[in-house]
Amino acid sequence: MLKTKKNIITIAIVLVAIIAANVISSKVYKRFDLTKDKRYTLSNEALQTIEDVDSPLIIDVFLEGDFPTEFRRLRDETQQLLEEFTVYNSNVNFEFMNPLADEKNRNQILQQLTQRGLQPFQINIKESGKTSQELIIPWALASYNEQTVIIPLIKNKIGATDQELVNGSIQNLEYAFAEAFKKLVTPKQKKIAILRGNGQLKDIYVADFLKRLGEHYFLAPFTLDSVASNPKKTLQDIRNYDLIISAKPSEAFSEEEKYVLDQYTMNGGKSLWLTESIVMDRDSLNNSAGTAVAIMKDLNLNDFFFKYGVRVNPVIVNDLYSAPIPLAIGEGNNAQFQPVQWPYSPLAASNPNHPITTNLDPVKFDFTSQIDTLKNTIDKTILLRSSQLSKTQGVPREISLDVVTQEPNPEEYKEPNQTLAVLLEGEFSSVYDKRIKPFKISDDKTKSIATKMIVIADGDVIKNEVIKNRPQELGFEFLTKRKFGNKEFLENAVNYLLNDDGLINIRTKEVKLAFLDSEKIEDQKSKWQIVNIALPLVILGLFGFTFKYFRRKRYSK
Repeated sequence: MLKTKKNIITIAIVLVAIIAANVISSKVYKRFDLTKDKRYTLSNEALQTIEDVDSPLIIDVFLEGDFPTEFRRLRDETQQLLEEFTVYNSNVNFEFMNPLADEKNRNQILQQLTQRGLQPFQINIKESGKTSQELIIPWALASYNEQTVIIPLIKNKIGATDQELVNGSIQNLEYAFAEAFKKLVTPKQKKIAILRGNGQLKDIYVADFLKRLGEHYFLAPFTLDSVASNPKKTLQDIRNYDLIISAKPSEAFSEEEKYVLDQYTMNGGKSLWLTESIVMDRDSLNNSAGTAVAIMKDLNLNDFFFKYGVRVNPVIVNDLYSAPIPLAIGEGNNAQFQPVQWPYSPLAASNPNHPITTNLDPVKFDFTSQIDTLKNTIDKTILLRSSQLSKTQGVPREISLDVVTQEPNPEEYKEPNQTLAVLLEGEFSSVYDKRIKPFKISDDKTKSIATKMIVIADGDVIKNEVIKNRPQELGFEFLTKRKFGNKEFLENAVNYLLNDDGLINIRTKEVKLAFLDSEKIEDQKSKWQIVNIALPLVILGLFGFTFKYFRRKRYSK
């Protein structure tokens, strides 16, 4: 009786302990990230994007199906990431689905997805030495409060292997989802003025980048023409903007216009200048039988930039590490466009130690000038530069497409690492300090509050291609099918200038993945099949035979 009573007490204690453990675990929940690179630990910047989500945020992920190992890894990493978001905020819900599972309506579904901007992606499947193609939909849709945004799950890179492609895509996942959540949850606040009136690029040539900026910021054109009639009002109006962008001006700035821009900077305004000091572009070559003359361009900005600590020089950077251009090879109906290396399109190397340019693809320039940095109190960070095999050429200079037929001499390229983009930060001194002012204002400032400016030596960095009167994606060349880092660089630049660098910090996060060697797997396939299947059976058979032998020997006596 006593023993039975003790057993009941023991069982009761165990039950109470189990119930208590369940109650505590339901209240206290902790996940541990044991990966070396903290792959599954979301950054504070990413978590902040969903902090204010107070109603269901639904994510439909279309990356589902029977994939090769690399893309299955991308699918699993996407799920892991979304689970982390869900743990932080239970209003975040996600579901994986395969939109191509319905074979009967497959073509119709593909057409509908493409119309929504969800382009299918073709992958190669290698099996037993044979290669086949399959389509996947590497996209997600996030919906919140009757708004929906598209999220790309693959960061495409021309020429990359499947492993490189997936690795880059996994590294970009947190940024892709955080940016989408920010679009849905965070209202626009800051305003950007796109300068007009000094021969800047037409809207169609900057359409793709401005469309991208418009997802996060208010944009408006701003013309400085009114300076001539009412300079004080122009200055007052431009102060309402947090950032100004001047995209490849081609007409000189008046002293009144410069004074307005100078005082804008003195009051803490941020600036992104895409300028150059030469007149030359690809269209000039195409419209003049393959030959054109590059000449100096005076925008009356030399003293403006000089005072701030940089000088844009009237030279052309010629670089052996460059992008190709499509040229027609052959005559008549037999002519075909082929990519040919073009030394006047440098691919700029980025600064790996600054968040604007970390993990950035090469940025493509066209007939770029070069920048010198000057000594003053402003902090200067070189963001982009040419390669080791580069040189500068003065103007005027005749440029001909025939240069592609000439074998370059590496010995001539002895001016490495030419500066192509510079970040300026600090307290700027006014260009008009101790000078006669173009017009009088009561609150003239000769020293700015802390502010920032980026100067880029080529306006074409922001220029997208236009085909059949439609703007193409910035950084993507239609004929060569190559993609460059122009858009990401400019996005990061704008975010950094506006102190909106949370997303930049996410993008700089590095994720290192270990992949199986597919070639080694194919070569050693039979060996490992024997090791993993046949060998265990042999060992099991030997064990059974030995056990039976000793058992018979023992009991036969």
